Amino acid sequence: MTDVIERSDATAAADEAVADIPDGATVLIGGFGSAGQPVELIDALRRHGAGDLTVVNNNAGNGDHGLALLLREGLVRKMICSFPRQSDSWHFDELYRAGRVELEVVPQGTLAERMRAAGAGIGGFYSPTGVGTLLAEGKEERELDGRRFVLERPLSGDYALVKAHVADRMGNLVYRRTARNFGPVMATAATTTVVQVSRVVPTGDLDPEAVVTPSIYVDRVVVL
Repeated sequence: MTDVIERSDATAAADEAVADIPDGATVLIGGFGSAGQPVELIDALRRHGAGDLTVVNNNAGNGDHGLALLLREGLVRKMICSFPRQSDSWHFDELYRAGRVELEVVPQGTLAERMRAAGAGIGGFYSPTGVGTLLAEGKEERELDGRRFVLERPLSGDYALVKAHVADRMGNLVYRRTARNFGPVMATAATTTVVQVSRVVPTGDLDPEAVVTPSIYVDRVVVL
């Protein structure tokens, strides 16, 4: 059963949605740069103050908002991402150079597939990406049909923070264009999935053919 949180005070609603995230949690956070990033939920997590977090995201924060501020406050112990350094990733850059945050770099497609594997219950998969580079160090390698592959393990999370466009009362989700990015695979890979949406419609109003994330993967919806 999906919980739907609607409050006249959006800040209070966001705070309620993330209030049970504990110290040391692994949190999957959607978004490709700012597109589809659940900024209000990230800000609520920062206010909540849970620390020692492992955060999985495509990037390592942009500018002075969202994930970047979570890093600035020292709440993140480890980042797992594809693009840790951009021109505006100054908070992560400073923390990493000072040895205050760990980093695991994962190629973008591999990152998505590791989460998809976790959601599908797959124990691992072989990928050619990263073969012969530092990213393959310590990983099992196998040659298949004359080509080398490395074994990649599933990547799951305790919580996923996802931004969708609209949900129905059951928790079925539709996304807006490229804001969809990592949201669907993260929703399947987390024990608890928290989704912020712009509005909630009655069950039955969404075209079933347009639903991307079924409600079975959604635990909490908050209207922001």
